[in-house]
Amino acid sequence: MAISANPEATSVGAPVVLPGDRRQPKRLPALGSVAIYGGLTVLAIIFCAPFVWLVLTSLKPADEIFAGTWLPSEWRWDNYAAVFDSAPVLRWMWNTLVITVLAVVAVLMSSSLVAYGFARVRFRGRGMLFALVMGTYLLPGAVTMIPTFLIWNELGAVNTFWPLWAGNLFGSAFYIFMLRQFMLTIPQDLVDSARIDGAGFLRIYWTLMLPLLKPALVAVAIFEANAKWDDFMGPLIYLNSPDNYTLALGLGNLKAQAEALGTLWSLLMTASVIFTIPMMVLFFMFQRYFMEGVTHTGIKG
Repeated sequence: MAISANPEATSVGAPVVLPGDRRQPKRLPALGSVAIYGGLTVLAIIFCAPFVWLVLTSLKPADEIFAGTWLPSEWRWDNYAAVFDSAPVLRWMWNTLVITVLAVVAVLMSSSLVAYGFARVRFRGRGMLFALVMGTYLLPGAVTMIPTFLIWNELGAVNTFWPLWAGNLFGSAFYIFMLRQFMLTIPQDLVDSARIDGAGFLRIYWTLMLPLLKPALVAVAIFEANAKWDDFMGPLIYLNSPDNYTLALGLGNLKAQAEALGTLWSLLMTASVIFTIPMMVLFFMFQRYFMEGVTHTGIKG
């Protein structure tokens, strides 16, 4: 019997390849894998069904909104043009975009800086102070809602964008925890090497930590962007002028008009699709970094 000259084939535990044997081992999918993928496919269809219904409904004539059919008898693409004519949707989108971008930038810089201090700087009472910061995360938003409003009212910032994003300049307990946990997975040798080369606290943070934090920063940015984009309570409390409305608050007004008049449901569905698409695009563009950041957050305590 001749044995293949491939040294890997003659190693311990490797299969012996006979001359002329071109057969490949057949691997049948395990029953468990088939069940898992089948279950995930069914769940994906169930979760996608409401959004598919929303998109199809946005293309229906007004009299077919509640007809009980999925496909419209006539595809009304002009619904998307009509929604911009009936409401200042572009203005609402711009307001929402400004608030979202400012909030994301503010929370990324503040939370990452505080997290770096807790992760890499040793000082007396660090553990107790970190526990205190995490304790603020346990406070319900309803508890701090009125005191926060009174502070912004005294500052004369009501009916401006400041209350909707400036609070992020002080960081977020949840994001501080996420970024701290990710920083703990970075080898301390890199920080020590930078210190030997003469780098200070801020230089290490800016040139070393932030590039390595890219997946976690993307995850935080997506979380915060989604929170600000969907925020309804904040704009409802602080914004009085229709010109300052965000998209979520404007959609709330459209919904109230649709319930009162009964004629704006098709426009409301169309506006809801416009409201949803930006966050979906953002997630699919950065989902690789998002999943990596979330996965590595809890590796080390």
